[in-house]
Amino acid sequence: MTSDASLWRQPDFLKLWTGQAISQIGSQVSFLALPLTAVLTLDATAAQMGLLTAMSSLPPLLIGLQAGVVIDRRERRPIIIASDIGSAVLLGCVPLAWATNTLSIEMLYLIAFLIGSLSLISSVAHQAFLPVIVRRRHLVDANSKMALTSTIAEVAGPTLAGSLVQLLTAPFAVAADAISFLVSALLLSRIRTTEPGPGSVPRRHHIWRDVREGLQMALGETRLRALIGSRAVLNFFNAVLETVFVLYIVHELEIGIALIGVVFSIGSIGFLVGALLPVRLAAHLGVGPSMVMGIAVLALSDLIVPFAGGTSIVVVSLLAIGQFFFGLGITVFNINQASLRQALVPADYLGRVGATIRVMADGLTPLGAVLGGIMGTAFGLRETLILAALGELLGAIWLWHSPIWKVRKLPPPAGVQA
Repeated sequence: MTSDASLWRQPDFLKLWTGQAISQIGSQVSFLALPLTAVLTLDATAAQMGLLTAMSSLPPLLIGLQAGVVIDRRERRPIIIASDIGSAVLLGCVPLAWATNTLSIEMLYLIAFLIGSLSLISSVAHQAFLPVIVRRRHLVDANSKMALTSTIAEVAGPTLAGSLVQLLTAPFAVAADAISFLVSALLLSRIRTTEPGPGSVPRRHHIWRDVREGLQMALGETRLRALIGSRAVLNFFNAVLETVFVLYIVHELEIGIALIGVVFSIGSIGFLVGALLPVRLAAHLGVGPSMVMGIAVLALSDLIVPFAGGTSIVVVSLLAIGQFFFGLGITVFNINQASLRQALVPADYLGRVGATIRVMADGLTPLGAVLGGIMGTAFGLRETLILAALGELLGAIWLWHSPIWKVRKLPPPAGVQA
């Protein structure tokens, strides 16, 4: 575990941070390149895009609880490394299939599902591994710095994606993400911090007994229950929105691929601002109010998209502004909710509780993705975007009327070293 010295001077934290930064830059390339592969290469419909989004959201429902048990039973670092290598192999299949004329929308469905599975495992393991190398009182600061990885990715990734799609085509742009996962795995393999043993999760226990313990821990704490509810609402409506978002800006607003990358990159400065704010906001507003503010800001920013109109310059500017405030809001929320969860949950339960929250919070996401495709076809893309953004606001209202609103500082440690 790191000492009280600056986290930037801790070698193991820097390796974790750098590996995640590089991996997420690649993932941002795939975030645009994979759906663009479906839209531009395979002429995917709104319904097919909804199913593609849904496939990547199914893993938490199918394997989330079991994944949490596995993560608590084993060292977390090897799990993250294996997930990175597996993701690299899967993403490498996209350009290979396209080059051999065997790429199909069904193959993208399968790859999206498998990548989503590995992403789930890696994400939960990351959240459980961070408190191993960072003391509790540095969690908000550490999560803020880890959020900078998303910021770097959000700023650099979209522009890189747009350029790669234009230069290499969308399928070959996905290969950049495969390479980034391999680099991340190499950096993680060089971390030297020794992890504690599996603690309270003996392997002789039946897996469903351990799953039940994770459920009891997550649902037995009122603040965790409120967090699950608000995230479920937010994720559901965000899935509705994301399903039709690319279709809307490509077909309705007629924004070119290169400009799409520029919009995301300019707007993604909001992720940088959001990553720098949580420590200050937590000190002045409190952890709970900061979370409510974050969701409200991102929901209102999503309302800008369907109302963007005018000349190309005006539309691109409005989209960039919307992306800026979306990045700011979601980053402030994510940093505070992750820090609160890590402070509330004993170290031996972090994997199971993290997976339980993912399953319950993401449980409606596949339905939201499918519903987004259906609504986009039946009612129109613009109308779907408006309803989805208004729905996201319900997540802020949920937290506002919960015990989380009263949380000003992280609670006393629960079985973790301060």
